[in-house]
Amino acid sequence: MFNDPSRRISNVPQLWLNPDMNVLPHASTANAITINNVKDAEARFAKFAPLLVKLFPELADSGGIIESALLELPSIVGIQGLDNHYGKFWIKADHALPIAGSIKARGGIHEVLEFTELLARQHGLLGGTDHYLQLASPAARALFSQYEISVGSTGNLGLSIGIMSAALGFRATVHMSAEAKQWKKDRLRRHGVTVVEYSGDYAQAVEAGRLRASTDPHSYFVDDEQSHSLFLGYAVAAFRLQAQLESRNIMVNADHPLFVYLPCGVGGAPAGVTFGLKHLFGKAVHCFFVEPTTSPCFLAQMQNPDCPGITVYDVGLDNVTQADGLAVPAASALAISEMRPLLSGIATTSDDTMFADLAWLHEQENIRIEPSAAAAFSGPRMLLETEAGQSYLSQQSLLPHMKHANHIVWTTGGLFVPDDEYAGFLDRGKSVIREKFGHQKNSNHR
Repeated sequence: MFNDPSRRISNVPQLWLNPDMNVLPHASTANAITINNVKDAEARFAKFAPLLVKLFPELADSGGIIESALLELPSIVGIQGLDNHYGKFWIKADHALPIAGSIKARGGIHEVLEFTELLARQHGLLGGTDHYLQLASPAARALFSQYEISVGSTGNLGLSIGIMSAALGFRATVHMSAEAKQWKKDRLRRHGVTVVEYSGDYAQAVEAGRLRASTDPHSYFVDDEQSHSLFLGYAVAAFRLQAQLESRNIMVNADHPLFVYLPCGVGGAPAGVTFGLKHLFGKAVHCFFVEPTTSPCFLAQMQNPDCPGITVYDVGLDNVTQADGLAVPAASALAISEMRPLLSGIATTSDDTMFADLAWLHEQENIRIEPSAAAAFSGPRMLLETEAGQSYLSQQSLLPHMKHANHIVWTTGGLFVPDDEYAGFLDRGKSVIREKFGHQKNSNHR
């Protein structure tokens, strides 16, 4: 589109710092997202919790709340002297979120529930003593079966939307791009979801799904690039994390900074999380996105604010990565707008590094994640072990406080990866470690 050599982005891992970061929220507009909107989303999850237990018995122990654990992480490969220099490290284990097995569970399920609620109110289905449990009744399912819920996806959002929609009785359709893994398509079909496959990338799948839905008044399209509802569902994670930190007596303030590292595809999920955290903790929290070196769509747009819709192809990259959830050519305009004043920076990482970190995490902690989720582990290395990262810490006057910092690596998916598929991930990761990074436990995967 632009064919401008000056806009090219190197495929070498890097850390970019956001020059527009501002600790204050940006100016509000009539359609601005507020923290009260996030609280409404949290309340919606609570109202639907009994119904979710009925539909998904695996949620019984949590009372219908879809949440992941906060796990202590003793070390991160490639960073020396963690306890002495940089504080403590944690995993926010969204790779184990129930129902969908990824960070997309919050946003995707929230949007399906919000549409369900609207439809039910319009048809008088939310009265009586059972209240939201009534939405599993034959009458409710008969209504929902008249409607289609669809989405374009590389995989994880499709699982979230498709499985939740089908469980409620909607006709569910997922338009899946070429990057989508076969096992994700198979899992959707086992849940009664229609999967439409495309030979093109994520953008093509989204556009095809959006166009098809626009011709059917009974079709509701979940638009990952523009949806406020998805964004709000993701942002609820900030309240949940705040409670987890408080339960462990972990302070977040100027003397105890919090760093959060989030894999980024189109940007909605990490942006939602960041939005919530910045409103809760302000300048005490520092959020970094991590993208593949070949698919840094968020970086491309943040670096080129004068070029709306710029793609990774426009900056000389090919969008080819095994991190299927991150294989997105253009960033969400909504996420970009919200992150312009809030995001600290963006790191990029290679596929080899992702696989090596995936294998290391399995060896050290017996935790199974998918390659997209492993991207997050490059975040702290790029912040703590590079000149750009040290510059950020210095500029933000953070160096004197790093011993008391907490770092959260957000693992975004992997629960339902089949054993044979995961074995392939593990084999590649071990091979990369042997061939490129050596056998040292603390070898640097940059």
